[in-house]
Amino acid sequence: MDANQSWACEFILLGFAHVPTLRPLLAALVLAVFLLSLLGNGLIVLLTMWDAALHAPMYFFLPQLALVELCFSLDIVPRMLATLLWPGHGMSPVGCALQMLLVLACVTSECFLLTIMAGDRYLAICKPLHYGTIMSPQLCHLLGASCWLAGVPVSLVFTIWLFSFPFCGPCGIHHFFCDISPLLSLVCADTRVFETNVLMATVIVMMVPFCLIAASYIGVLVTVLRMPSFTGRHKALSTCASHLIVVVLFYGTTGVIHLRPRANYSPESKQVVSVSYTVVAPMLNPLIYSLRNKEVKAALGRVCFG
Repeated sequence: MDANQSWACEFILLGFAHVPTLRPLLAALVLAVFLLSLLGNGLIVLLTMWDAALHAPMYFFLPQLALVELCFSLDIVPRMLATLLWPGHGMSPVGCALQMLLVLACVTSECFLLTIMAGDRYLAICKPLHYGTIMSPQLCHLLGASCWLAGVPVSLVFTIWLFSFPFCGPCGIHHFFCDISPLLSLVCADTRVFETNVLMATVIVMMVPFCLIAASYIGVLVTVLRMPSFTGRHKALSTCASHLIVVVLFYGTTGVIHLRPRANYSPESKQVVSVSYTVVAPMLNPLIYSLRNKEVKAALGRVCFG
């Protein structure tokens, strides 16, 4: 099958084919989590728009993260539900390529957003007198736009490159969405150069931001330990706790898959890990931020109860 013929190949998502009897139950659970994710992230976006108390710079990036999670959920879950309820349903190469492009763009944008949010916490705790001057509305908007745009070239390059390879039939993808790893197993060509470049891009997009996040929190920890009062230390750390939990959830799952795209993990284990960051994490993130943040909870109370 040459490259032109591969575009005529209809992909079939084979996610959860190993548990056919559990598909209806899984579909119900995924739908419930999906609806909670839409509700939670939608509320975060609306709250930061409606409530003046959440117009501070530290809350500017929270709705940006919620919007990324909404895009992630809307890109992945509808097709996942279709796969669970109507197994064997085909997917065009264009549809598969668009889904992968959006996945890569969302992952890239989230990496950079989490890094900016860590830097924001570093400035707020370590440079409090200069925080308001540095994190101006203009800079916040510029950083937010940069995070969104950063995912575009990365996703475009690797999606076009991967879909320029010829695919061997039958085009059954052992996953519930189009991702680099399962698609690589269908390619009938030498992909070593592609995989090397994917690894290099992953290091730049994921590990460099992770190192910057770690450096930011080391600086925060050093500053907090120098604070004389326990109340001050507790307050400073509590403002970082939500972000740290989200970082651990995100990197603990995406890193396993994207740092080794052709690793010898079983398709089943890849699907379980992928569910955690494509379906579960978008639902948990708004809960983590709202339950651990007094301002967000207060804003929710003001909006709901006047």
